[in-house]
Amino acid sequence: MEDRQQKSGRPYQSKPRFNKPRSATTERKFIIGRQPILESFGTDTNIEKILIQKNADGEGLNEIKHFAREKNIPIQLVPIEKLNGMTKANHQGVLAFISAVKYLDLQEVIDFVVSKGETPLFLMLDGVTDVRNIGAISRSIHCCGAQALIIPDKGVGALNEEAFKSSAGALEHIQVVRVSSLLKAIDALHLNGIQVFTSEMRADKNIHELDLTIPSCIIMGDEGRGVTPYLAKAADYFFKIPMATNFDSFNVSVAAGIILYEAMKQRMFPINQ
Repeated sequence: MEDRQQKSGRPYQSKPRFNKPRSATTERKFIIGRQPILESFGTDTNIEKILIQKNADGEGLNEIKHFAREKNIPIQLVPIEKLNGMTKANHQGVLAFISAVKYLDLQEVIDFVVSKGETPLFLMLDGVTDVRNIGAISRSIHCCGAQALIIPDKGVGALNEEAFKSSAGALEHIQVVRVSSLLKAIDALHLNGIQVFTSEMRADKNIHELDLTIPSCIIMGDEGRGVTPYLAKAADYFFKIPMATNFDSFNVSVAAGIILYEAMKQRMFPINQ
């Protein structure tokens, strides 16, 4: 292992472990200091985000930023008072949050699902910040047989203990992919033959009129603004969920459950042509 680290100049990275149980609690919430954070990049430690003191410089900081970019770990610049308020230890201007989730690579998840002989069914979140909704969505993903949740590295609710509680433990059983760009993730899905669906109030087709037995990924957007226009433009199919009244709309987690249930129904109980 040491030889590989020295030759590549990078921490050794083992292949992702799929279907590995994850715990929603951990004794260590943070990694404090520059060297401990650098060392964590060569281990199985899962990092949610890194806080760096504004205007900080010096040894190790550029390396932390470099590896954080490689691993799609968000970096947040904060005043020193914030770091001092979180720990009394010598943080050296850097603190990393430990995540209870093992974030995986999109292509590796696709390959893993296909190698099992399964048809991909993924769900992508765009701007969903309420962790309770994310937890509920994760629960529906697991219950309906979908394989993965795709989230951006910024602009989404943290997969913290509240999210785990809302998911009733489902977050321990689904694959979570974190990407730096949802648009690039859609490109990767297309290259792998996975069609992308998104809801649109004015769409011509209802959800039950779609063919969700094909490799599919559904984009769910924020309840207020919906799916970002440039992501919606990249989608292959638009649909709407019919409603009995003219009330506003379904809650995003309820809508996700309806969509995923329809996909599960089509796959489990195909209609003979």
